[in-house]
Amino acid sequence: MSQISTVFKGMAMGMAEVVPGVSGGTIAFITGIYERLIFAIKSVDLELFKLLGKGQIKKVWAKIDGNFLALLLGGMFLGIAIGVFVISWLLENKPIAIWAFFFGLILASCFVIGKDIKVWNTGTVVALLLGAVLVYYVTVAVPSTGNTALWFVFICGMVAISALLLPGLSGSFILLLLGMYTYILPKVKDVLSGDLSGLSVLITFGIGCLTGLLSFSRLLSWAFKNFEKITLAFLTGLMIGSLNKVWPWQEVLSTRINTKGEETIAFTKSVLPGTLAGLESNFLYGTDPQLGMAIACMAGGFILVLGMAYFGKK
Repeated sequence: MSQISTVFKGMAMGMAEVVPGVSGGTIAFITGIYERLIFAIKSVDLELFKLLGKGQIKKVWAKIDGNFLALLLGGMFLGIAIGVFVISWLLENKPIAIWAFFFGLILASCFVIGKDIKVWNTGTVVALLLGAVLVYYVTVAVPSTGNTALWFVFICGMVAISALLLPGLSGSFILLLLGMYTYILPKVKDVLSGDLSGLSVLITFGIGCLTGLLSFSRLLSWAFKNFEKITLAFLTGLMIGSLNKVWPWQEVLSTRINTKGEETIAFTKSVLPGTLAGLESNFLYGTDPQLGMAIACMAGGFILVLGMAYFGKK
């Protein structure tokens, strides 16, 4: 049962990473595997390669928590494959409902993780506010135009994967800010559909991801070991700040044409349901706030996280 659970947690992380604004790190935190994941990644070091060189495969597998990582990564790849098609469709056809659901998920996550901080002092409060302000600023930043050169794709991979490890900071949203989301995501979809023309881009992006993953996991594991409560407060602040990005009622301020010649959202701002209803037109989101459905989806996301937290502890 625990193995199946790990696969499903990986699937949830993978699907979350497809969505600009929702972090796989948030899902890892909700499901209680965050620290285990960080320390498993951090275990890839010089000692590991020495063991590998000696042919001590069992020790290598045990050192990296191999069973856990294999199940989680398998689930993540499956989740990404599902997310590229299913989540993409929901974002294009039911944007208010899917964002309301994610808003409920993250709001509940703030509560679940924040309550683990038993003692609030100056350090934890400052860390919470710093995290919230940092991510809120990121959510209102204007996306760049991007760069399709392979060196920039590599850097984007490093930055995006670092964001994956931070609850509240979405790797997909970082790609959006760098102007690369509408370049990388279609490449993934094309390769999954059998078109290998973008494979070199994805390989370069993957190498960048691996480099960032091994580097940033060491910083996070050090922070957890030495400043656990402050780190938890900072990560909770990151999620609070991200609520602006997943607010379901958005006024689309500008659009752009993606690599396939389709019109997509470039930049939005959060508005109240009444304000949305008063707009003359609004690309993709429309002007119907769909209040009842949005509240139901929020409640569903909120209850789901509480349930996951409860049964995770069991």
